[in-house]
Amino acid sequence: MGFTDALLWCLETERKMNDRSGIYGFTQRTLAYNSNRIEGSKLNENQTAALFEEGFLPPTEDIYKAKDIEEMNGHFLMFNHMLATIGEPLSEKLIKAFHYELKAGVFQDRANGYAIGDYKKTTMPEDVGNQMYSLLERYHSVRDKNLETIAALHAKYESIHPFQDGNGRTGRIIMFRECIKNNITPFIVQNDNREVYITALRKAQTEEDYTKFVKYFESEQAAYQKQCELFCVEERYKECVLNF
Repeated sequence: MGFTDALLWCLETERKMNDRSGIYGFTQRTLAYNSNRIEGSKLNENQTAALFEEGFLPPTEDIYKAKDIEEMNGHFLMFNHMLATIGEPLSEKLIKAFHYELKAGVFQDRANGYAIGDYKKTTMPEDVGNQMYSLLERYHSVRDKNLETIAALHAKYESIHPFQDGNGRTGRIIMFRECIKNNITPFIVQNDNREVYITALRKAQTEEDYTKFVKYFESEQAAYQKQCELFCVEERYKECVLNF
């Protein structure tokens, strides 16, 4: 029994039970808030929680931006799709499906003619497809994946920038997923640490030096692990599944 086995069991069990009071609810709210906020969303943590838990936003004197709401709901759906398909190997088809869940309900993107669930058209689609095929082929060739493997995948994925918009959010959901699949403690990139994240990402992309990237991810792993402990993830798994 590993930590990621316990975490995945809790996430899947709580999702199926529509239980939003545990680690599933915490992860959905926190990942969606931070990942969207990094990309410019104005919704705060309380507003994100209200949207996820109740399906509405609290009254405010500020004006809510439709795209922020649509993308937040899309992120919730993308996370659910990630959990539902976690048994599948990472593929171009699956990554496109993540993007579709994130962006299918965004009116502005559809009105602008952006490709939803497909690669961007501003670059020749076959070029993007070839780059993505090569990236995933190299990634799957690594037998024993570690945090640096995940960091390299993310850096190269963001360099390819396969979609018109939504690359960062799909990229971060991929990291969370691939950590779980490879028995690596997953993590959430915090908006408060955006500068550290972006600086480390740029260094990884330009110099193929993943030292700072991995070190930063390790700090976020520790933060997420602490939250999992507060929600008694391993204890619940042992009690309900292993009958300890």
